[in-house]
Order: sequence, then C-alpha cells, then structure tokens
Amino acid sequence: MCYGFDGESALGQSLAERGLSRRSMLRGAMAGMAGAALVGAGLGGTAAQATTRVTGRRRVPPGLISIQLWTVRDALRGSPGFDETLRRIAALGYPKVEQALGYFGRTAGELRAFYDELGISATSSHDGISGSQAQLETKVANAVTLGQSFMVVPYLNSSNGDDWKRWAEAMNREAEVARSAGIRYGYHNHAHEFTIDLGNGKTPWDVLTSELDPRLVHLEIDLYWAVRGGIESGDGAEDPEGFTIDVIRCAPQRVLQYHVKDRHADTGDMADLGTGMIDFRRIFRAHSVLEYIVENDTPDVTPLQTAEVGYRYLRGLRF
Repeated sequence: MCYGFDGESALGQSLAERGLSRRSMLRGAMAGMAGAALVGAGLGGTAAQATTRVTGRRRVPPGLISIQLWTVRDALRGSPGFDETLRRIAALGYPKVEQALGYFGRTAGELRAFYDELGISATSSHDGISGSQAQLETKVANAVTLGQSFMVVPYLNSSNGDDWKRWAEAMNREAEVARSAGIRYGYHNHAHEFTIDLGNGKTPWDVLTSELDPRLVHLEIDLYWAVRGGIESGDGAEDPEGFTIDVIRCAPQRVLQYHVKDRHADTGDMADLGTGMIDFRRIFRAHSVLEYIVENDTPDVTPLQTAEVGYRYLRGLRF
C-alpha cells in the first residue's frame, strides 16, 4: 500500500554533509555484514532460494507471481466490485494476492473460503504496526486463517531518528509473535527512507537496517521506490538499478519479496510493467526472491489492464 514521497528538501544538506556517495559507503562498509547475517539467519533451503544468484536465461517461476490489491482498489471499491475483480485476477493466472484494504465485509475465514473457491491464495498482507497486544493477536490470527506466509508493514515516515528506532523495536516485538505463528514479518520501503537526513548523514534506512533484527524481520523491496530513492538522493542518479542492487545486497535483513513496479522515464511517475525504464532483468539476475508482486498505484489505463499487463510481463521476462 504505497503513499507519497517525502524528504526532498533534505537532499542538498544531506549530500553536502556526507561528501561522498552512499552507494560507495554501502558497498565498502556493509557488504560483509550482509553475508554474515544471511548465513546466520536460518530457515534452511527457503532462505537459500531467496538469495540465489541467477546466471542463465531464467524466468520468474509462475507460482511466485502475486499482485498487491492496492493496484486494483478502484475496481474493488467500485465496478466491477470485489468479488468479480478477484475472479478476473484469478482468471488472468495469478496464483497469489497481497492483501490490502480489509476483507470487504467478510471474516478472515469467509475470505479464505472465497479465495479457495477461486484457486488463489492470500500469501501476504500490508498491515500497520498494531496499537495494542489484542490488535496484534487478532492480526496474526487472521493471517493464519488466510494461510499467509508473510505480513508486511507498508509505510512509516518521520524526520525524527528516535521515531525510526521506536518503530524498529515495535516491529521486532511483533515479528516474534508472527514467527511463533509461522509467519514472516517484513518492512516495505518507499523513497524517503533513502533521502531524509536524520543528522550527520544518517537516513531512516540506516536506522532500520541497523535496528531491525535480521533473524526476525525481512525486507519487501519496492523496486520503483528504491530506484526513485537512488535518483532523488543523487546516490543512484547515474545508475539507479545499481543503487537498488546495493541496497538489496548490503542490508543485513533478507530480501524475500519484491514489489515490481515500473517508472516512466520522462515523468518519473509509476508505469505499467515493461513500459518504463527500470531494468528488472538486471535486478532479478542479482537477487531472486520468494514473491514477485505486481503493483502500480496509478494504473496507466484501467486497474485490471494493469494487472493483465503485469502478469504477462513477468511470465514472459527472461533474465
């Protein structure tokens, strides 16, 4: 569930104080941390699969393709409505969806039955940090009922470093509860995590990746927002895909999910997959994940056409 971009006013001061590219800093200072964290993270073959380097002409396994329902929110809320929209998504070939916007009048059990009828699975969801222990327990129980493998915090934003530390502590606590129920707990980025200067050149991404427990919390990297963060910060202006790959490789946390969202070269706006400038082949060759989730907050024509274009693009992509 993606929202707007913030932090542009901090860029000039941030870059002046740092005096060098964050990309080079990431490569030099954190590369060793990434390997050590991955070795100690566990989860056996699944984790190994998510970090495999791809070298041949490969394709995204069709069973790993999903769609974030925020993409089709207008169709869900309006016409053709929730039920028919999900039927059409299933008919396109999607085996999975990532939950957003609630259950549309159903309980978790009723929604699971509907998805089972369609032959699709709700394997992930976007959920904010819970306001109470009771809310957390309900959130996890619903995820178990739906059969989810993942739950992901979709958005946080502040120019105060203490807020990011507090949120990281809360996510670590929630992730322990989720793990006890067999669910992986993650964080989804936007661009401002790479651009807001919290002081002394430190960014929210620095705080999150140092404070989130890599044994408990994984990352769902939104490729559009990472590319935009690189461009807007200046650290990836000449090579935004390289910046994104550095972000993926250097984080101590495992990157297990992608939001696959393209970017129009002329305007910088979001684009339907395959119509923009992001070199997904290069990124996918560098790092494979367990879910490739189609998303476009602003569909180019209609939400369902965006869903169709995205699925067809991922099925046809060779890297």
